[in-house]
Amino acid sequence: MQHDMEEIVTTAHALAEAARSSVLPFFRSADLSADNKLAEGFDPVTEADRLAEQAMRKVLAEMRPEDAIVGEEFGAQAGRSGLTWVLDPIDGTRGFLAGTPTWGVLISLCDGSGAIFGMIDQPYVGERFWGGFGAAQMTGPLGNRPLRVRGARALEEAILFTTFPEVGSPEERAGFEAVAGQVKLTRFGMDCYAYALLAAGHIDLVIEAGLSNYDICAPIGLIEAAGGIVTDWQGGPAHEGGRVLAAAGETQHAAALEILSRFS
Repeated sequence: MQHDMEEIVTTAHALAEAARSSVLPFFRSADLSADNKLAEGFDPVTEADRLAEQAMRKVLAEMRPEDAIVGEEFGAQAGRSGLTWVLDPIDGTRGFLAGTPTWGVLISLCDGSGAIFGMIDQPYVGERFWGGFGAAQMTGPLGNRPLRVRGARALEEAILFTTFPEVGSPEERAGFEAVAGQVKLTRFGMDCYAYALLAAGHIDLVIEAGLSNYDICAPIGLIEAAGGIVTDWQGGPAHEGGRVLAAAGETQHAAALEILSRFS
């Protein structure tokens, strides 16, 4: 199917700008709640999420009214084009609460086979990573540049990221630790920024579990456009979420998959 690539990219940038404007006033604000999703009352993080998603949905209503939408905060909205925008207004809520600039706005466009475009925007540091249709690039404080994964390398030379040391269930944690025991360097707590670093050629692997579709569709679109690989722990499609393995090359992917597949 032919897609209007330029219009899709323009729309994604408009979505990111709308989300930035909604979210940034809350980040590192004096009254930002340190609680993770209050049971009742005013939760600034939830409020920021909702405002950002509402702002993005308004942009889509104006620019791409035929497309469907799936968002973390307001669920699914049907469309007629066969394309679906998958939105996560703040991926990395704990990082947002803690004041670290590792959270991001996730924007992706999917067809029936999965993500065809993905964007990770980090509003506070002003970095934006996007990719689709065979090309990936970023813009930030140092300017614009194309993105390319670092390519194949041995597992013992790899840099591995995950968000939580616990990863998921005890079995999923054991799978992660089995891979972590083989790599050169492991780092934690980078939220969606880890996927951006992989697409930009700085790291080799991201392993996570318990993801939703809105957590992973944008990273898939970005990383695949930059030449990387994203699958589940069995080597199958990952766009529905669950257990995810992202890799910068075939060698790392195959080696990590061989280990992880024993724990699936």
